[in-house]
Amino acid sequence: MIDGPESSEKLYNSRNIQVWVRFLERKYPDVSIGRILDHAGMKSYEVNDDGHWFTQTQIDRFYEKTVQLTRNLTIAREAGRFATAIETKSLIRRYLLGFLGPQQAYSILEKSSALITRSSVFKVRKIDSHSVEIVVSPLPGIKEKHYQCENRMGIFESIALAFTHRLPKIDHSECVFRGDTICRYEVRWEATSLVPIRKLRYGFAAVSVMFTAGSFPLIPQTGWLLLSLGLLSVNLILTLLAKNRERHHMMETLDELRQSTEELALQTRINYNNTTVSHEVGEAISKYTCIDDVLSNVAQIFEKLLNYDRGVIMLANEDGSRLEFRAGFGYTRDHLSLLNETGFHLDKKGSKGIFVLSYRERRSFLVNDLNEIEKDLSARSLAFARSTGTRSFICCPIVCEEESLGILAVDNVQSKQPLLSSDLNMLRGIASVIGMSIKNARLIESREEQFKSIIQVLASSIDARDNLTAGHSEKVTQYSIGISRELGLSKDFQEMIRIAALLHDYGKIGVPDSILKKQGGLTPVEYAVIKTHAAKTHGILSQIAWDGIYTQVPRIASSHHERLDGEGYPKGLKGNEIPLGARIIAVGDFYDAITSQRHYRQPMLADEALELLMKEADHHLDRRVIMAFFMYLQKNNLVQRVPDFIKRLA
Repeated sequence: MIDGPESSEKLYNSRNIQVWVRFLERKYPDVSIGRILDHAGMKSYEVNDDGHWFTQTQIDRFYEKTVQLTRNLTIAREAGRFATAIETKSLIRRYLLGFLGPQQAYSILEKSSALITRSSVFKVRKIDSHSVEIVVSPLPGIKEKHYQCENRMGIFESIALAFTHRLPKIDHSECVFRGDTICRYEVRWEATSLVPIRKLRYGFAAVSVMFTAGSFPLIPQTGWLLLSLGLLSVNLILTLLAKNRERHHMMETLDELRQSTEELALQTRINYNNTTVSHEVGEAISKYTCIDDVLSNVAQIFEKLLNYDRGVIMLANEDGSRLEFRAGFGYTRDHLSLLNETGFHLDKKGSKGIFVLSYRERRSFLVNDLNEIEKDLSARSLAFARSTGTRSFICCPIVCEEESLGILAVDNVQSKQPLLSSDLNMLRGIASVIGMSIKNARLIESREEQFKSIIQVLASSIDARDNLTAGHSEKVTQYSIGISRELGLSKDFQEMIRIAALLHDYGKIGVPDSILKKQGGLTPVEYAVIKTHAAKTHGILSQIAWDGIYTQVPRIASSHHERLDGEGYPKGLKGNEIPLGARIIAVGDFYDAITSQRHYRQPMLADEALELLMKEADHHLDRRVIMAFFMYLQKNNLVQRVPDFIKRLA
């Protein structure tokens, strides 16, 4: 099934056509059902899917072809009468005949009609114990055909027929096709088949009693006893027949109720499973802001909860020229390589690939037999489908605000279970949620990139004041993140440390160039001015509206000159009073400062710098942080003799 953005209104449930198909199979076995379905634009799996709906045009074309092949102008009413036949397993039989009589069955039509048609509204009113009035009102804008009125009367007849085994009398006083605004039907039926045999039994019993009582003085005693026993035997036989008929009728009713209950339970399980999937997808989406994390979790949920062999999510690349694999499940390594290597080009106008068409035209595809659409596919697309072993599949566009973002597809390779419209509807709903999530994630990522670039510019503006300190903030940030990773800190913490390290010297914007760039040593007064940059960093960064874990940035950035022994600045914090983030930045800042050229001294060699770091452990710098820094240097081969220092520090 191919569903476009603009499709005719779907008014009639597939159960209607199921009745017609079974009627034709029984009454007209030589008629080709396939020809009728093809003419109507229907697929056999759509007809068998209780969740599928057809348009007025499809229903009309089905009827026209049926009349043409059967040459039966009254077939609509005959098919309606077939609606409650045992072999139909139709909705009417399953949901109406669970009642004990036609009165109750007709009364439920008012609600059950909505399950099979969206074209009209049914109103049912009881007239007496053997008749009802049914009013059918077409909905605005709906134009049914006369044969559908005939088909309805056939269905009304079938309900009474199922109970009484006789056709009811239908008085059709008002009809839309005679110029009225509604169709009004008065249905009158005879008593059920159980009543006659009950009457016969009761009547025979009464006559038998009267006859035996009246004949007692008239015939010999032996003859009278034999006659009484004979009449009693006949009465017992009639009683057994009545009871047997009642039991048979009751068993049929219970069987209908059982089937109805089982199907309702199955549909409930399907609805529950679909709701669970939608809920879990929503949960996954709400927890993550990274697109790849969102898609990966959605794929895992699909694999765990849905009965599909494989699934794939593909998104358009940045320039919108091709679809790229982003997440999936159920594929072999070879097939994953094929997905990554195959070019799903979006910029080629003649492309007929299902993925490309779904993306470009925002259409959904449901295909249960690849051979059905073989002529609609390019040779390249068909070859790809064959090579991956696809038999049936659903492909839905991922759309948000009228913009195509990618496609969501599932398929079956081993399973022979057909894909249904209910699957398609569920996946379309999930695809729209994924689309909104991707849009939001991209917006968040864009804002994060803007934020990062602003932070980078701010950090660079401080370093740029002096060519000797250019790149200092980036190096300290690199070291700080490396230490954080070695300490096993979370990604969120690492990102917060990245921001704090980039801005750790921002307060120097308030230090005059005459002091900041002074050649040689600083006077005590000048050093006191330099030390004010830590407090100024806190003051400036505190004016930013930080959120979540980033609220720690001002305190951490301004505390990197604190010392474990309390001799640091700006607050003289001791030991664990100093935030861990500040202790991390302190090590990176110290190492870069002593290994870089400054106005007042030459850079220190790496081994000398590591030696000095070790001497600063426990009273100035955190030993555990220094060890993590040494591990980082070793893993990245930044210093040759690191292993020796690690042994000594441990």
